[in-house]
Amino acid sequence: MTSPATSPARSPLLTLPGAGGGDGIDAPVAAHYGSFNTEQRRLEAREGFVDLSHRDVVRVAGPDRLTWLHSLTTQHLTGLVPQTWTSALVLSPQGHVEHAFDGVDDGEAMLVHTEPGRAAALVAFLDRMRFMMRVEVSDVTEQLAVTWRPSRVVEGGAAVHGYELVPREQLTAYAAAAGPAAGSWAFEALRIARGDPRFGLDTDARTIPNEVGWVGPAVHLDKGCYRGQETVARVHTLGRPPRRLTLLHLDGSENRLPRAGSELRLLDKVVGFVGGSARHHELGPIALGLVKRTVDLGATLETDGLVAAQEVVVDPEVGLHVRPLR
Repeated sequence: MTSPATSPARSPLLTLPGAGGGDGIDAPVAAHYGSFNTEQRRLEAREGFVDLSHRDVVRVAGPDRLTWLHSLTTQHLTGLVPQTWTSALVLSPQGHVEHAFDGVDDGEAMLVHTEPGRAAALVAFLDRMRFMMRVEVSDVTEQLAVTWRPSRVVEGGAAVHGYELVPREQLTAYAAAAGPAAGSWAFEALRIARGDPRFGLDTDARTIPNEVGWVGPAVHLDKGCYRGQETVARVHTLGRPPRRLTLLHLDGSENRLPRAGSELRLLDKVVGFVGGSARHHELGPIALGLVKRTVDLGATLETDGLVAAQEVVVDPEVGLHVRPLR
């Protein structure tokens, strides 16, 4: 195992014209390049790319890598076709999400990326679980950068979309070929509008996959045993998860967004918390919230002095708790 790397301090793309720095966990990449509303529209028109080079990247090599990761995670990874992206989780024995990542196998190694600063913990966990398996785990954040591009058609007529891994020293050249660039504010606005949760921002230490719509995208229901499976299967079969992810439409009368982690209240009672928030070019100010399942879907909530109406992301009652993609 190589020594864990630290996430790069700043993206070189912050030197592009119009680039404005972000804040918080996304501070190392540009929040916008002049107009986050224009950038959202471009992404929806399948143009440009997003710099996510502050995310951490982990490499898992060795002949046993896919069967080993299959046994440890929520995803079906045996027989994974090379160059096919997938999502996976690592759960606690009680079913709480401990790690979340997206990854692709290149035929020689599985390359996965996770939230900024999370690689060290993921590498440490995986290394503890190696036992006699023929695998090697390393933090390659200093070598590879993450980007994202919307759906597009490539040579041969195939449609591809989503994450890409770029050698870090080639990031500036990549940007010149893939532009125009869109910032994290545009990316976050579209992500939140889709109801796509972000680990550690829209989740907490008690989150189970069923609460946030990860059953399906990141949890495969027809695979062998894995840690935390009993909780996922029970809640999926019986329905009614303890909490549910909801899309919040915020009162736009004040020119601000709620702080991540702010309490969500109903009639002075705390019923959940707010995760990521953004200004959407059509929907206005929006956020994701994790609330108690018993909160009425039509109830108006309050957070950080702002009023918020709900739109269903995770159904509180039935079956596979995933809203169809728009």
